[in-house]
Amino acid sequence: MKFANKVAVITGGGSGIGRESCLKFAQEGAKVVVADYNEITGQETVDLIKALGKEAAFTKVDVGDFDQVEAMVQFAVNTFGRLDIMFNNAGIASPAPLLEHTPEIYHKVTRINQDGVYYGIYAAARKMQELGNGGVIINTASVMGFLAMPNGFSYNVAKAAVVMMSQVAALELAPHNIRVVGVAPGFVHTNIVNTLKEKGMEDPIAKKHMHGEFLNPNQIADTVLFLASDAASGINGSTIKVDDGYASFK
Repeated sequence: MKFANKVAVITGGGSGIGRESCLKFAQEGAKVVVADYNEITGQETVDLIKALGKEAAFTKVDVGDFDQVEAMVQFAVNTFGRLDIMFNNAGIASPAPLLEHTPEIYHKVTRINQDGVYYGIYAAARKMQELGNGGVIINTASVMGFLAMPNGFSYNVAKAAVVMMSQVAALELAPHNIRVVGVAPGFVHTNIVNTLKEKGMEDPIAKKHMHGEFLNPNQIADTVLFLASDAASGINGSTIKVDDGYASFK
């Protein structure tokens, strides 16, 4: 049980990578706070965890609102007594060509994908420092934080910011025994991919992965679990690509 007596907060825990991560952390002994804006899917994740005989609690959060993020972190401490792992995973996409990429689209996406990660880092780090037990903060970036792609201006910009936030936060938080890392998935079977399907973009993108298909959420969750563990203690400030070669060979 890699995470026995540990407490993990996972945003976007109601579906996709977030749900798979919640389940895997729980199976490895962690007490999990499932955080999501969608109360129905978030509670479903909690129910799945409890069906395994593990501990979990749901809290509704809009990660683009700092007060709600701070309340989420405090909820974890109030419920389970501590905070060891913060996985800033919640994200959205709104693909559009740049000339149609309105300020409304830009701010909608960066509010969640960029501001939401900053809020999670800031709130979790302050609480971990206050508690004095250190911890690990993991942030979901994307291969699109390293590559340009049509129709993805705000998404790519926000994910690139997550890469740098992870580096700077790792540097500043190391003296407090807080490790910060990023994970950069390729294209994964999640709700975000549905927006690509609607625009007829799915097949060309899938073929750019080495195996010619999208990744599964459990493949990303497995990496997140490793990054949060003591086995990854030498990884700090890095953003690890889990992209089946998307960014390296195509």
